[in-house]
Amino acid sequence: MRKFVYLLTVLVLISTISTAAQESLSENATVFATGLNNPRGLVFGPDGYLYVAEAGLGGTESTDGVCEQVPPPLGPITGGFTSRISKIDADGQLTTVAAGLPSGQTSEMTGNEVLGVADVAFVDGVLYALIQAGCTKGHLEFPNAVVQVNEDETTPIVADLSTYYRDNPVDFAPDEDHDVEGNPYSMISHEGVLYVVEANHDELDRVMPDGTIERVGDIAGSIQAHVTTTAVAVGPDSNFYVGSFSPLPYVDGTAQIFQVMPEGEVSVFASDLTTIADLVFDCNGNLYVLEASTGNILEPPFIVPGSGKILRQSADSDTFETVSEGLTFPTAMTFGPDNFLYVSNIGFAQGTAVGKGEILKVDVGVSCE
Repeated sequence: MRKFVYLLTVLVLISTISTAAQESLSENATVFATGLNNPRGLVFGPDGYLYVAEAGLGGTESTDGVCEQVPPPLGPITGGFTSRISKIDADGQLTTVAAGLPSGQTSEMTGNEVLGVADVAFVDGVLYALIQAGCTKGHLEFPNAVVQVNEDETTPIVADLSTYYRDNPVDFAPDEDHDVEGNPYSMISHEGVLYVVEANHDELDRVMPDGTIERVGDIAGSIQAHVTTTAVAVGPDSNFYVGSFSPLPYVDGTAQIFQVMPEGEVSVFASDLTTIADLVFDCNGNLYVLEASTGNILEPPFIVPGSGKILRQSADSDTFETVSEGLTFPTAMTFGPDNFLYVSNIGFAQGTAVGKGEILKVDVGVSCE
């Protein structure tokens, strides 16, 4: 059974996804912005805009015969430069911040799933982006990387993650069907430093603004298993919390949250969750979990449109409650200055369809003192 991270979904019809997104949302969720291409990570900037990573629409360029390829059925992956970063104003209007960034797509057999700009974060007012690329994804000269996003739309590479993953293997070797260059999925900023979760090898790494990379936690090595880590948040205790999507076929209840201490100690914080796409804490120390798909099935396409949920664990409780549901393949969330959750919805399983992604605004009843 393949343990690839690419959120595999086979032959999911776009019309089915769109209908599910429109008809199943909880009353506390409304559409804030539309017209996005595979929206992923998002963050509010110091200017008040919501910045969104869009993985793009893939491409057709191949590196087959040049470097090691991702094996079928996901591979070979072809690349292009259709990914971008957008910002959204208070009225939901989009403006392009940087375009023409690397994007890749899996095989037609697996629905042409798209990889590209995965996340965005600010450090001292400077915008950084996490990009999924590399020769294994159809990009010979652009690795998995953290880039700086400048006002003139240039995006110089700050940290070459592909090389780091190759040269610094985890203590639990990935299966042969994993991408040797890795698959960085999520990134946050904390105390002037960027933290990146990589999902093929299940690790949490620290990226300094000068490009230095250091491993913080080896989740796979600590538990001697692959769990497909896709989310990271910093808790009120200053520890890191890393969520897992779980390997195929994404059986309900097999996702977990791991606590990673700054010195690297890893422990299981919560279990019995499903397809965790993101984690975030509110101003009161309550933890929110974004589940991409629930009620999953054991055969392709494995995942179910309109079944995504947002769960909450109160700071004084060990249990999770559902606070919003009916989301369709959400990928990320963040709190806005208005204390609403903003969620990337229809963020995968749309392949190369143009403009189907959206941002939801969700009222989960947060009040900050």
